[in-house]
Amino acid sequence: MADDPKNQPGRILVGKSDAFQYLQLALGNRHGLVTGATGTGKTVTLQLLAEGFSNAGVCVFASDVKGDLSGIAMPGDSKPPFVKRAEEIGVAYQPDEFPVVFWDLFGEQGHPVRATISEMGPLLLSRLLELNDTQEGVINIAFRVADEQGLLLLDLKDLRALLQYVSDHADELKTRYGNVAASSIGTIQRQLLVLENQGALKFFAEPALDIQDFLRVDRDRRGTINVLAADKLMRSPRLYATFLLWMLSELFETLPEVGDLDKPKLVFFFDEAHLLFDNAPKALMDAIEQVVRLIRSKGVGVFFVTQNPLDVPEVVLGQLGNRVQHALRAFTPRDQRAVRAAAETFRQNPAFDTAKVITELGVGEALVSMLEGKGTPAIVTRDLIAPPASRVGPITPQERAAILARSPLLGKYDTPIDSDSAFEMLARRASGQDAPASDAPASGGGFMGTLGSVLGSLFGNGSSNGKGRQRMSTSEMMMRSAAQSAARSIGTQISRAILRNVLGGMTKR
Repeated sequence: MADDPKNQPGRILVGKSDAFQYLQLALGNRHGLVTGATGTGKTVTLQLLAEGFSNAGVCVFASDVKGDLSGIAMPGDSKPPFVKRAEEIGVAYQPDEFPVVFWDLFGEQGHPVRATISEMGPLLLSRLLELNDTQEGVINIAFRVADEQGLLLLDLKDLRALLQYVSDHADELKTRYGNVAASSIGTIQRQLLVLENQGALKFFAEPALDIQDFLRVDRDRRGTINVLAADKLMRSPRLYATFLLWMLSELFETLPEVGDLDKPKLVFFFDEAHLLFDNAPKALMDAIEQVVRLIRSKGVGVFFVTQNPLDVPEVVLGQLGNRVQHALRAFTPRDQRAVRAAAETFRQNPAFDTAKVITELGVGEALVSMLEGKGTPAIVTRDLIAPPASRVGPITPQERAAILARSPLLGKYDTPIDSDSAFEMLARRASGQDAPASDAPASGGGFMGTLGSVLGSLFGNGSSNGKGRQRMSTSEMMMRSAAQSAARSIGTQISRAILRNVLGGMTKR
C-alpha cells in the first residue's frame, strides 16, 4: 500500500497540485484552520480530514451545523464529480463508511449530551448567562458556598435553589464574601429562565457525558467519528459556543500530559468557529488562547472551520499551523481585508500572487499549507482537494435511527437521572430534616457517609453469593449510574475548590 497516495503511513492525503499534499499525523495536534466562503467546499474538506484521522486510529469530534456531515456514516455513492476529481489527482475512488456515533444536546438526533452545573463552572456559566462582573461575582460566591456546605450542583433547579439560599442568607455571607444584592440574584434567575427556554434543562442534567466515550476505536482499529447534531443548537449560538469551550476544558482537565505523539488521541473540528469569539470578554479570550496553546500536550488537535480568517483572533490564529483556504469573495472593504489577512498568514509561493488566487479558486480548490519537518509551515500550494470516500450530504432519518440502534453507547445516556443534590438537600434543610454539612457528624454522615454509600453502590456489598458478578436489572443499572455520577460530582466539587476549572484557574494566573 506504500505506492497508494491515499494510504501513506503517518500522513493524510489532502489534495494535489504538482505533487500530493499531506497532513502529517505527528503534527495533527498543532491545530488547524479551514476557511472559505459559503459553498466553496469547507465541509467536504472537513469530511476528508475526519476520514483520514479515523483511518489512522485517531478519534474525531465534529459539529454538524447543516446536517451535511452525517453522510460520513454511509459509503460514498460514486457521484460523477467525485469520481472525476479522483481521476484528476490520480487516486482510485473507493467508497467507504466510517464508525460514527451521533450526539445531540437535545437528545433528538443522537445520544443526549449532558453536563452538570458544577462541571461547567462559574466562568463559562457566567458567559452563557451574559452576566456582568458584579453578577459573575455572585455566581462565584454561590459556587463557594456549595463547595463549603457539600451541596452538589447538578442541574438548573439546584442552581436556582442555591441562589435562593444565598439571597436568604445574604446578611450572613456579606462579611465573608461581600455584598449579594437581591437585584443581582433576580437578574441571574431571569437569565436562567431564558436559558431554560433555549433547551438547557436537557443539557444540565445527568448522566453527565464521560469524555472517554469520545475515545473509542472499532474492531478495525479505526477511530470513532463523533458527530454533534448542531442544526437546532445553532439557534442558541451562545449555548453552542459555551458547550464547545466546556468540552475543551474537560479534555484539558481529564487527559494526562503525553507530549508529542506519533498521532493525536483526538481531533476536534469546530464549525462556525466565530461563535466562540463573538463578544467574548478579555478574560475568556485569554483562557481560550491558553487552552488552545496547551491542550496539544494532551494529544488533542483543534481545527477551526469558519468563513473568514478574521473571525479568529490573532492570538489564536497564531496557534493554527495546518491551513486550508478555500475561495473568498472581495466585494466589500472587510472582504478585501480578509483576503489580505489570509494571504499574509501563508508562507508565500513565488509562483503566484496568493491574495489574487484566493479570489479565483473554484469549488473544491484550496490553498494548502501544512506543517512539515520540525513544525515549520510548507510553502503554500494551489491544490485540488481529494474527494471523501463516504457520502457527501445528509443521511435519512431512517438511516440515522439504524445507526443509533447499533451504537456501542446505546442505553448509557438515554435515560435521565435526578440524583439527590442541592435542591433536595436545601429543601430538607428548610424543613428541619437535614443539617448543613458543617454540622454533620464526623462519621456515618456528611461527606464520608455519602462517600461510603457511593462506594457501596459502585462496588457492591458482597451480594454476589459466590457466583461472580451477576447481570443487573435496568433499575440497578440506573442506581449504579446515579452513584457513579454522584461520585464524579463529589470529586468535582472538591477539585473545583482547589481549581474551579481550567478556564477559571487560568484567568486568575
